[in-house]
Amino acid sequence: MHLFGTLFEVLDELERLKVAVRDFQSSADLDFVDPKELSGLVDSLQGTLCTVLNQARKRGANLLTGQTPCSWVAQTCGLTPNAASDRLCVGKHLDAMPLVAEALSSGEIGYQATSVICHFRDLLREDLRELCSEEQWIGHAKQSTVKNLHWLADHVRYMLDPDSFDHGIEEDYEKRFLSISESSGMFHISGVLDREGGSALKAAIESLAKRIGTGDERTPKQRRADALVEVAHQAMNQGTLPRSNGVRPHITVHTTVEGLKRELGAPASELQDGLPISSKTVQRLACDGTLARVLKADSQVVDVGRATRVVSPAQWRGLKARHRCCAAPGCDRPINWTSPHHVEFWAHGGKTNLSDLLPLCYFHHRLVHEGGWQVVRVANGVKFIPPDRIVPRRVRGPGMRWAA
Repeated sequence: MHLFGTLFEVLDELERLKVAVRDFQSSADLDFVDPKELSGLVDSLQGTLCTVLNQARKRGANLLTGQTPCSWVAQTCGLTPNAASDRLCVGKHLDAMPLVAEALSSGEIGYQATSVICHFRDLLREDLRELCSEEQWIGHAKQSTVKNLHWLADHVRYMLDPDSFDHGIEEDYEKRFLSISESSGMFHISGVLDREGGSALKAAIESLAKRIGTGDERTPKQRRADALVEVAHQAMNQGTLPRSNGVRPHITVHTTVEGLKRELGAPASELQDGLPISSKTVQRLACDGTLARVLKADSQVVDVGRATRVVSPAQWRGLKARHRCCAAPGCDRPINWTSPHHVEFWAHGGKTNLSDLLPLCYFHHRLVHEGGWQVVRVANGVKFIPPDRIVPRRVRGPGMRWAA
């Protein structure tokens, strides 16, 4: 009888909490709510949730549905597996750290800082956990950002238990993955890298993700995406990647003479996997591609010509001798990170003469072909002309005045 009485009391208290929250949300003047205090209350309730979930785990609530504790929490609370695992870890260690639990409940420290402390304790050997002072960690949590608290936890863990730290690094390494999928003509990339691998990729991307030269209006995210593509092109162009069937990795495009010239009614050019691409992109790739003529009769291949470079190695060496970097104004991409561009488009009948070639980096080469920029000859060489841009006109509504 006492058990049922306690249960009804808890349900009644939870109902009162729900009513209080709804009253606050509907009647409080949110303009005057202190966000720090509100965040502290939310974090305090997160700690309570962690304690409740840990108690449910101890009771084996997940066994009723045949799930793991983490899966049960994820389904019950509508969380991702990672978030569910985090809540269970925090609930487990708050039970053993009453001072930290009280600091979270009173709003002295936030939930994320509490999570860092609990995960730090979880990763330590049991015989080392008592060496960590709760008071010290609470003090650090009050004074540090969550990022700095992570840094401190890593370094303290390394000093206390280097073998466990090394083991954790290897465990993280085993979690690495990279997924590349195609959907609606766009490629989606997701992945996780270990500390060293991620730092190497980040350093390479950041070195190529700065604004370069004229007309660079890309967002930081777009510059990082282009930098990744540049890294891939550079690796392929070096010719040092492992070969498949005697051929180095490359992009293959299937097109026709009509498609290359962008004639009306011509079939779309395709990448090797069948994805159609813009004829402007084909023209850019043809500037410095290797061409192989394929003759067909009634859809049957009757002849395949020898593959030849549009720009010969000798011409490319001459271009390198004449230029040190990308020819676009203000661009410092080194010459080895460029490809030859025909001032008069090769697909439009431009001659592959050294005087008609310019080295352009991936970004500026794409600006010229797909971005509407023009390269024209002038007395002193060439000039890069941006496309005409339409400036949207601000319209004033009836009875409205422009702000002073």
